[in-house]
Amino acid sequence: MAGAAGAFAAPWIGAGRAHAGPASDERQRIEAAIPGKAFIQPRKRRRLLIFELNVGYDGHGSIPTASLAFTLMGEKTGAFETVVSKDPSVFRPENLKGSPLGMAKPFDAVFLNNTVGNLFEDPVLRQSLVEFVYGGGGLLGVHGTSVAFTRWPGAYEDWPEFGIMLGARGANHRDSDEHVFVKLDDPNHPVNQPFGGKGFEYRDEFFRVHEPYSRHRVRVLLSIDTEKTDMNQGTPRGNCVREDNDYALAWVRQYGRGRVFYCTIAHNPYVFWDPKMLQFYLAAAQFALGDLPAPTTPSAKLTPAIRAHEQLGWQVTLVPVPSAKLTLFETIDKAVELGLVHVGGCNRQVISRDIPKSFDDRLSSEDLKQIRLKLDAAGVRLLTYRMDPMPTDEMRQRKMFEFARRMGAHVLIRNGEELPADSSLLEIVCSDKPVPKKGTDLTFYKALRRGPDSPIVFTIEFAGDKTGEMEEVTERIELFNDLAIKMANGGGS
Repeated sequence: MAGAAGAFAAPWIGAGRAHAGPASDERQRIEAAIPGKAFIQPRKRRRLLIFELNVGYDGHGSIPTASLAFTLMGEKTGAFETVVSKDPSVFRPENLKGSPLGMAKPFDAVFLNNTVGNLFEDPVLRQSLVEFVYGGGGLLGVHGTSVAFTRWPGAYEDWPEFGIMLGARGANHRDSDEHVFVKLDDPNHPVNQPFGGKGFEYRDEFFRVHEPYSRHRVRVLLSIDTEKTDMNQGTPRGNCVREDNDYALAWVRQYGRGRVFYCTIAHNPYVFWDPKMLQFYLAAAQFALGDLPAPTTPSAKLTPAIRAHEQLGWQVTLVPVPSAKLTLFETIDKAVELGLVHVGGCNRQVISRDIPKSFDDRLSSEDLKQIRLKLDAAGVRLLTYRMDPMPTDEMRQRKMFEFARRMGAHVLIRNGEELPADSSLLEIVCSDKPVPKKGTDLTFYKALRRGPDSPIVFTIEFAGDKTGEMEEVTERIELFNDLAIKMANGGGS
């Protein structure tokens, strides 16, 4: 298996495999169903950690099938190599992110393969996992992953932030061969491309998830088509009825810089020798690994303007004026009020009235957690980080760059200018441009069509203490949105 060469440096590799591998005929089915090529050429050699541990539960029979399918799929397409483990020590920072001396190579994403129960309680390992994802790693989960880090049996919550990061909790379901009609909620989404824009019928065990699931948090890819599906089949295990009639089956989302994917269709082993489902999971893996560009704006926030921004590769960010007294949390609230999904922060800002500390790398782990939860609850991403003034000491600069990355920022700015950065610490992926004012020559903006893999960030400053400022900012955003919609529809003159 790929990755075995590092076994001496990382003894957790391959440790504790509980399930026997799939039978030879199942392996043949998997090999026959694997896609012939990747959806996109990897930008670099990718490594996927597959974690199989279950606690207080024997585990799903599809676990070894899924691990083998992903391993063979990575090898055949060249999209990634895999390492399979059940040892929690794999989540130590030096194992996930790689050791400074190169004894362990870094991973690009983690696949929690049908993991049920409280996988580990060590706060250091939990902090390592959330910082890995928030700082730019990928996270894939299937089926039972929605009750990972719960006390089992009973699925009693033990790590609320994990459920928020994944996008949902819960495992209520009907029979394991329930027949449903699957709807493509986002037919043109890159991860949905294997289905060709068409819904389909399927049999599996489909979870009905609950909070923190919300379309204000996640970009739904697949859901049960309730108009075509008999929703009263078989025996319910738990409450299988949602009052909002929203039965999401798969989604993507962004948690900080991290790319998250979840799909409940993974109970039965045959899912992983189904050609369409393997194509779907390959697209999901390449998204999580960082190679397949795909939008993650929550479904409920997809206004015509936001869709136009996605099509053009534009992102509009509300950033604080450094001299303003607006707190970070107040800036987030203003961004939501203005209908924006991106926000900027500044090292001169206070976090909130309850957390009177500057937004910089001296914050505690608990402070950073509260910022993550505030951003997530608002459905807003921190996209830019302003350092004012820029530290002159090189070591201090590196610490600030690393802090910006840890908090999910993609762009560092000062006085409206993009700052150079060590690409190993922070990926500068776009240029910073001001949102136009009324009467501005818009010809320049017509040329800015980079696409989602190389977006352009437009910033709009906000002080929060000027008379009429909210009205002026609203007008500028409306002007910009009108321009984006026209350009996305082929106009823009």
